[in-house]
Amino acid sequence: MAADEGSFVESFRVFLELSDKRRIGADKSSLSVLGVGSGGGELDIQMLSLLQSTLPAVPITADIMEGSSKLTDNFKVIAVQCTFDWHTLNSEDYAKQVIAKGDVKKFDFIFRYEKGLFAVLKVLYYVDDLERTIKFYHSLLKPNGRLICSCKKGGWDTLWKAYEKELHDGPVTHFYSSAEVVACLKNLGLKYEQHTFFPSCDITECFNPSSGTGKQLLYFMTSQEDFYQSFTPEIRAGMLDLLRNKCSTEKDGRVFFNDGFSCILVDP
Repeated sequence: MAADEGSFVESFRVFLELSDKRRIGADKSSLSVLGVGSGGGELDIQMLSLLQSTLPAVPITADIMEGSSKLTDNFKVIAVQCTFDWHTLNSEDYAKQVIAKGDVKKFDFIFRYEKGLFAVLKVLYYVDDLERTIKFYHSLLKPNGRLICSCKKGGWDTLWKAYEKELHDGPVTHFYSSAEVVACLKNLGLKYEQHTFFPSCDITECFNPSSGTGKQLLYFMTSQEDFYQSFTPEIRAGMLDLLRNKCSTEKDGRVFFNDGFSCILVDP
């Protein structure tokens, strides 16, 4: 699924190229970035490096919010170039902390894209109130800042809507499609730009029950660590049939998953 990350970074690069650099860093002595649900930081580092290369004379401070202490430690190992502040908290606890302090820190960029399903600030898949969560992070933007969201389309929509009950009985409690996120932004009266990408991923190994790679891919796409133990034979068969025939295309005997997503840039 590395193509996902590459496409997202590429979309951010295009955004920086097409934006007026003087507007992005207008009269700023520094830039502040908030990474939400940053995991091990592999993608955040790419995004921050790209931002720094665009504005080499402007120091960047990155606040990193990640609920896993293990992943935060992994991120710290590769953290370079920028100044980092670490918040080992989930989204709701971070929001409570910010509100309790009263002195709210504002950011020029707020972004999160996590490979695979967990996108749209990642944490949106763990919250009940989509509108409230987006509204909170949007409130942290500085003037001329940007909230950058990525949400799944294509095969992800098809799979997670068809098996909503089964797949939500796990760590991911909600699947919000790009259409739902856009509807939320419209309801909040927020201006945005939407860019859609349609990369693909070879998931042929998913249909080989003895393939370790296939099992990892199925874990990745369903958020169930053991696909074959988590579902009944009937549910497994239905999911695999859906993945092959409704979520993918076949070429030269290989099965390519429609790994589409939208990158949404929200204005302040």
